[in-house]
Amino acid sequence: MRHSPFAGRPGGQTLFLVLLLWIAAPSNATTNYTISLANPGQHLVEVQIFLPAGSAQRELQLPVWNALYQVRDFAKYVNWLRAKDRAGHTLAIRELDTSRWRITGTQDGATVEYQIFVDSPGPFGTQFNSNHAFFNLAELLMYPVDARNQLMVVRFNQIPEGWRVATPLASAPENRFSAENYDRLVDSPVEIGTFRESDFDEGGAHYRVVVDAESGDYDMEKIAAMLHKITSAATTWMDDRPFDSYMFLYHFPKGPAGGGMEHSYSTAIEVNADVLARAPEVLASVTAHEFFHLWNVKRIRPQTLEPVDYTKENFTRVLWFSEGCTSTASDIIRLSGGLLDESHFERELASGIAELERRPAHLTQSAEESSLNAWLEGDAYYRSPERSISYYNKGELLGIMLDLAVREASHGRASLREVFQWMNQNYAKNGRFFPDSDGVRAAAEAVSHADLGWFFTRYVAGTDEIPWNDFFRSVGLRLLEGKSTVADAGFVASRNFDGPMTVASVTARGEAERAGLQPGNVVLEINGTAAGQESAQEISLLAPGDTITVKIRARRGGERELKWKVGSREEISYDLKDAENVTSEQRARRAAWLKGEAQIPQEAHAQ
Repeated sequence: MRHSPFAGRPGGQTLFLVLLLWIAAPSNATTNYTISLANPGQHLVEVQIFLPAGSAQRELQLPVWNALYQVRDFAKYVNWLRAKDRAGHTLAIRELDTSRWRITGTQDGATVEYQIFVDSPGPFGTQFNSNHAFFNLAELLMYPVDARNQLMVVRFNQIPEGWRVATPLASAPENRFSAENYDRLVDSPVEIGTFRESDFDEGGAHYRVVVDAESGDYDMEKIAAMLHKITSAATTWMDDRPFDSYMFLYHFPKGPAGGGMEHSYSTAIEVNADVLARAPEVLASVTAHEFFHLWNVKRIRPQTLEPVDYTKENFTRVLWFSEGCTSTASDIIRLSGGLLDESHFERELASGIAELERRPAHLTQSAEESSLNAWLEGDAYYRSPERSISYYNKGELLGIMLDLAVREASHGRASLREVFQWMNQNYAKNGRFFPDSDGVRAAAEAVSHADLGWFFTRYVAGTDEIPWNDFFRSVGLRLLEGKSTVADAGFVASRNFDGPMTVASVTARGEAERAGLQPGNVVLEINGTAAGQESAQEISLLAPGDTITVKIRARRGGERELKWKVGSREEISYDLKDAENVTSEQRARRAAWLKGEAQIPQEAHAQ
């Protein structure tokens, strides 16, 4: 039986087995790394790779992408690279391309050293400064091309006094950690610093909570209480717990922040400290999403993402499911855990529909095409409403509509829960990857015993308008369309996950244009607050006639502050309300839907 490299349990017996493999492994089957943290002020890390005896020529590859579906080519941060044999003689190095090197004379083993600059904050980056170190190791460690699947050992050296290491990797004395292969190694984030840590047990598993933030910016007890609810609701909903231990790693910075990065046995999440204080529900939302990824993406995994190719884009058409439907599941988890109520869920759902409908590109770009084009998201224009939709947004809505379609087709006997459980049983637990949208369709049809090809043809692969009320009718809801007057700041801008907020378009002859704002400007601050993922929400709170102050950096350099009066515009809006004359059957279907459970068959009531 073939097993996914993402399957297995890192706690208990598996940790013990990994350590036994490390101890027993011959030297020619292990790649050893040493990461030295000697220069936090300059954000410089030095890496040593100890290659065992073997081939006379070895090639080393530094990934060109990691964490985001964007080629960022981390080799641009490598300052120098050198190699020596066991006797200390310098070995010849030939650069094959911008991220791969060939070393000659390695037959008796070799030591490779290089220095790399790391100062990219956030859960998708790698950062080392005087406050802490956070590493996504694929952005830092080259791998031997011929030994990617062999045992890997990493040691952290010259750690500043008082700092500790937190990672889901199997640990040993002297800050050594091991993984069965490179993929597992780099799927394990590392936090090093003076973080605060807590832990708890839930449902037979052990959970670590690691927080790097100012102590006054969060409440560890409230976070732990939230995590109890999320982990219990998620593992119950999936009827599965494919791990013995799991680590939640949080950053709550004062500046721009936002997002989370899933891993097989951990997640790294970042939320702005002010946003956390004003809207703590944001933390529950992103946490539930990232936690559910341990199934959907890390184990229930599309074939098009395997094997991971670190040298080029990995194209897939199914991020609408892997990302978007993860958000659908996170809604259900929060509802089940008491972290989201029905009214808020329905408001968020109506808001999500409005977000999709307001983007003209929903008529020209399908959910599959949006998934395929994820690699273009680093470009500000691509993110504009005329050019693209979000596979997160439409995928979440498709997950909800698929849930309703499965319920209708199965007369309430199946739901999205059964779809995920079927995929977990038939793909993940059998070490198989699912064949993109066809695999999702197969699961939905298996549990509903119905042909759902129409759904996938029209709304997943196609751009047909979704007849919302046809789906909502079965749960006694109707979507009401209206118009509302909202503030218009006069520009469209967005922030890439690891980059600055950039202006994509400016309203012609509007106040923002007259103030000097131009497409391509980098937005640094809005009304004195650093621009970040939450800036769109801040702008939405403005009223027509308010003054907006935007600090920008122009393309040719130089920062300046612009001010203008906010205008207004009419835009489409939606509300979800009870349908007229809601029947008892519709109410029963809605109750099951909100619980994320299949509806009890009517014949069971009579027993």
